[in-house]
Amino acid sequence: MNLLASTSVFSFFTLISRILGYLRDILIAFFIGTSIYADAFFVAFRLPNTFRRLFAEGTFNAAFIPSYQEEKLKSKTSAKSFADEVLCLMFIFLFILVLLAEIFMPFLVNLIAPGFKNNFEKFNLAIEFTRITFPFLLFVTLASFFSGILNSNNKFAAAAAAPIILNLILISVLIYSYFTNSDYALNLSYGVSLAGFFQLIFIFFITLKFYKPSFKIREKVNSKIKKFFTKLLPSIFSSGITQINILVGTIIASFQSGAVSYLYYADRVYQINLAIAGIAVSTVSLPALSKAIKKKNLDLIKKIQNKSLELSLLLSLPAGFGLIIASEEIINSLFGYGSFSKQDVVLTANALKFFGYGVPAFALIKILSNLFFARDNTKVPFYISSITVFLNVIISIAFFSKVGFIIIPLATSISTWIGVVIFFTIIAKREWLIIRINNFINIFKIALSTAIMSIFLIYGLNYFRNYLEYSNSFKFVYLIFIVILSAMIYLILCRLQGLLKIKNFRIIN
Repeated sequence: MNLLASTSVFSFFTLISRILGYLRDILIAFFIGTSIYADAFFVAFRLPNTFRRLFAEGTFNAAFIPSYQEEKLKSKTSAKSFADEVLCLMFIFLFILVLLAEIFMPFLVNLIAPGFKNNFEKFNLAIEFTRITFPFLLFVTLASFFSGILNSNNKFAAAAAAPIILNLILISVLIYSYFTNSDYALNLSYGVSLAGFFQLIFIFFITLKFYKPSFKIREKVNSKIKKFFTKLLPSIFSSGITQINILVGTIIASFQSGAVSYLYYADRVYQINLAIAGIAVSTVSLPALSKAIKKKNLDLIKKIQNKSLELSLLLSLPAGFGLIIASEEIINSLFGYGSFSKQDVVLTANALKFFGYGVPAFALIKILSNLFFARDNTKVPFYISSITVFLNVIISIAFFSKVGFIIIPLATSISTWIGVVIFFTIIAKREWLIIRINNFINIFKIALSTAIMSIFLIYGLNYFRNYLEYSNSFKFVYLIFIVILSAMIYLILCRLQGLLKIKNFRIIN
């Protein structure tokens, strides 16, 4: 297995999915902008989609893969029996959860968007839309289980490609709504649940090559399953810290008109960087790291940990600086059309800029959490995540009345960086991570390449400034041209400095 190659495969399909996601959001911004229908739909989509990110983007794997790998080392029969029991209990729990959520949806919406209570129409729309979208949670969480099976077998493409289905269906729904002159937000809500169902079917049939499930209800839960679910709950909280912070931000932002939409659009842009720099690297490295730890291969453990951190920084550092420098041009080019006004562009761009400061931290915290998850320790990441969320809430609430919703992305970035510092402090005390001189040299090379790329990016934006104006219909083309050139310069610099040699990321396990 090669860490760089596997990450590239995962990142490729993720990139395709996110590009389609951008197209979807461009159409949403064009047709419904930041209206009450947009706010209501985004809350309805945010709740199940947050669970999707919590489960499908590494969190479920963090608890499942180490346990599943341990059973595989014993025998295939033991691994299948373990997986069957987990699947059965998950299905029962999720079915009951969705059923209860449908019944108590007004309370749930009031909990995640309390500011909507002041607007009767928006509140009722959010309840209606969320009831329609919530079954997505059942489908996508079961899909994440099958993705965990695939990832345990070093197969990452299908799991990364599955979200493409969601974006294709939602784009189709928007086009259908336009030609039939029907309710965009309502149709989108139905599209979300439909997409979740098709994602589950797709990933299920791909997994059959490695695992054929048997649905058996046991009277007594054995100790292995109890241990797994004991690890899963803190894993959900700790590995999904970024998503939890965003959900907290949505709750607070609901008190300011349009703020939920601004945060949603900004979140959509920076999430692609997190998906490639954090989620892709952590998802690919976890099975190999877990297996190396089970076999007590110390040299391989050190190599996987160091190369994961190095690769994460190589991808996240330029991404963060790019978002900070070009936030307004990015939002303007992606969403600055139709119902999305100039003011909407400015406000969303400000949110994106402050998210940009946290991108390297969002990615690093995924990798650092893996060092604990692979060792079957989910408690320490849970405690650190609790501190991070607490800080995020305190900062956001303390300054929201003074600076508005913009404090939310800033608080998210600050609290996540504090979490990174705490992680490194604990890891250093346990002597799990030994960073050699060569690793520091490579980090310096990454920083140097990022600085040169940033200078070129600033120059390119200034040179094409007139073509990137809000009124220019082809501004997106110019932005893509600048971004591609900047990325090429960065990759060439990294290549010349020996940072992208395939052999350096080869992992034998």
